[in-house]
Amino acid sequence: MSTTNNEPIISSYAKAPTKTIKIGGTTYAYRELGPKGGIPVLFFVHLAATLDNWDPRIIDPIAQNRHVITFDQPGVGGSSGTFPGTLEEAADQAYNFVNALGFDLIDIFSFSMGGMIAQDVVVKHPELVRRLVLTGTGPRGGKDMDKVVGATYYDMVRAALTRSDPKEFLFFNRDVAGKRAGKEFIERLNERTVDHDTPITIKAFQTQLKAIQRFGRSVPSDLSIITQPTLIANGDNDRMVPSALSVDLHRRIANSELIIYPNSGHGGVFQFHEEFALVAVEFLTP
Repeated sequence: MSTTNNEPIISSYAKAPTKTIKIGGTTYAYRELGPKGGIPVLFFVHLAATLDNWDPRIIDPIAQNRHVITFDQPGVGGSSGTFPGTLEEAADQAYNFVNALGFDLIDIFSFSMGGMIAQDVVVKHPELVRRLVLTGTGPRGGKDMDKVVGATYYDMVRAALTRSDPKEFLFFNRDVAGKRAGKEFIERLNERTVDHDTPITIKAFQTQLKAIQRFGRSVPSDLSIITQPTLIANGDNDRMVPSALSVDLHRRIANSELIIYPNSGHGGVFQFHEEFALVAVEFLTP
């Protein structure tokens, strides 16, 4: 287990420097903040995302009292290598990353595709994880999970026509509240002004989409193996990973609690970040 050192404590994700660690022939890019020592919280990011795509209004409150680590999967952002063809392989890569950092017990915070990878990590290595947060995600083999590909490309076209960030369409409803939440979310992501990550390549993005599609069409995992306390959250109108799949996760994971935010979409936890950050901090408190 990693221990504390004399590095200054960084409390703002916008100011967390990008670090690297080499595992075999692959270099992993990551950032960390918050007080070191104890059990870290590892963040698993969404489709097409890099280190720059985490909402500081969720990460910063958690990092007030916890060691937070975000990372790029191989082939994404500042990490070398290639993104694998399956999310199960991505889970293996994440496990290797945790091992290389020297941790034998972690908490996980995940969103969307990251939640799919996180599930595979817990199923294969249940002893590694103490507490699990699954947001905007669903189970392997979940109904209509594979439709994320069509929804993604459709909203990317809509965003291009209005010169908007695709996440405004993919994550938020297109009503007044949703449009406002989407623009505020993008503004928060832009609070970091230096040391930006490298955007995902088209090839890696397409590989991720195919991997999600395979995940959605695969035989369901036995999630009864997940006995850790689990927090599941989503909006009530998730068009990317249908909200019903969050309910399905809650049904499959015995020791879980479910929060569904009203009048919100895939990014419901970002639209309701003030409320959700409080819940997440309390849930992840050792």
